[in-house]
Amino acid sequence: MCLEHVSRREMLKLASLFTVAGAAPLLSAFNAQAQPAASGPVRIGYLPITDAAPLLVAHNNGFFKDAGVEVEKPTMLRSWAQLIEAFIAGQVNVVHLLSPMTVWARFGSKVPAKVVAWNHVGGSGLTVLPEINDLKSLAGKTVAIPFWYSIHNVVLQAMLRDAGLEPVSRKQGQPAANEVNLVVMAPSDMPPALASRNIAGYIVAEPFNAIAETMGIGKVLRFTGDVWRNHACCTVFMHERDLEQRPEWSQKVVDAIVRAQLWIRDNRAETAQLLSKEGVNRYTPHALPVLNKVLAPAASDRESYLSSKAIRHADWQDKRIDFQPYPYPTYTEELVARLQNTVIEADRGFLATLDGKTAAAQLVDDRFVKRAIEAAGGMGKFGQAPGYARTELIEV
Repeated sequence: MCLEHVSRREMLKLASLFTVAGAAPLLSAFNAQAQPAASGPVRIGYLPITDAAPLLVAHNNGFFKDAGVEVEKPTMLRSWAQLIEAFIAGQVNVVHLLSPMTVWARFGSKVPAKVVAWNHVGGSGLTVLPEINDLKSLAGKTVAIPFWYSIHNVVLQAMLRDAGLEPVSRKQGQPAANEVNLVVMAPSDMPPALASRNIAGYIVAEPFNAIAETMGIGKVLRFTGDVWRNHACCTVFMHERDLEQRPEWSQKVVDAIVRAQLWIRDNRAETAQLLSKEGVNRYTPHALPVLNKVLAPAASDRESYLSSKAIRHADWQDKRIDFQPYPYPTYTEELVARLQNTVIEADRGFLATLDGKTAAAQLVDDRFVKRAIEAAGGMGKFGQAPGYARTELIEV
């Protein structure tokens, strides 16, 4: 199928970029560039998904300029491969990346970059054909994931194993009766593939779950944030060179992103409008009703999800997508442990000896986001308990 072919090509490109040898030419080009001026502009790279919302809101609302840094118009890219390639080469200097992808970039291909904040929490779901009502009904079928190094893959495999199913990657032949075949697919290709019944479901970031719902081609079987509470999906990734050589600039960048997250929490409908194709900047190709379903849903939606068991933890009171910027170390530690036991059809040799605590310490630089959060009024402003520690809550 053509869509699978495109996804496989992108996957191979990503796999190459996330090796030391594959990243080396781009890193050489980056290192050959002149040191950035202290007042150089913010250059955002993003995919047209709700994960990018804080970066785009900060641009739209003038928060970067208010913080004292210039910003170019954000560059929309069409795939993770394009985004990471532009970042490694230095064409963009602030991006949102899937949290497991940053682990792979930092430790698998030695990209000198760090997570400086979370971009959002939750905001993803497992969408299936209308007749599928439970995980066991996916036995012998194919489900699409956005990438092997994604929280979607990690959460999906945990759910499948809990249901007694075995996640596999079969390029040929049909999965066995107790297996679920996983294929990598670009998010924009997932709704058409579901509509044509080439796949039985997909797990991905919004608004592609909402697209299936509004098109009437699928339904949300489970939200990922209802499995791993307040998990990071995308994080803010920046070059280590900027963090070390332009600390004041870096602080202003993070200040603007944190301010944007706070604004989104209080202005969800307005956020949907400015992200939509009807918005002034046309940041995404998505229609306003689709984005409203994610960012500003009707109260009746929650009741429907509780009834269908797409939401099982009513007491968590979590939103479909939410925004808090602090990168909890315990999340990275748990993520690394789970990646080590997840089927991944990509380079994973580095995971064997990677310690979670070491990974959290070396991957994340929380200096800037802590200052930004305190300046904004503390963690309570983002619906979090005081302090910078939590216990990971995962209930399949």
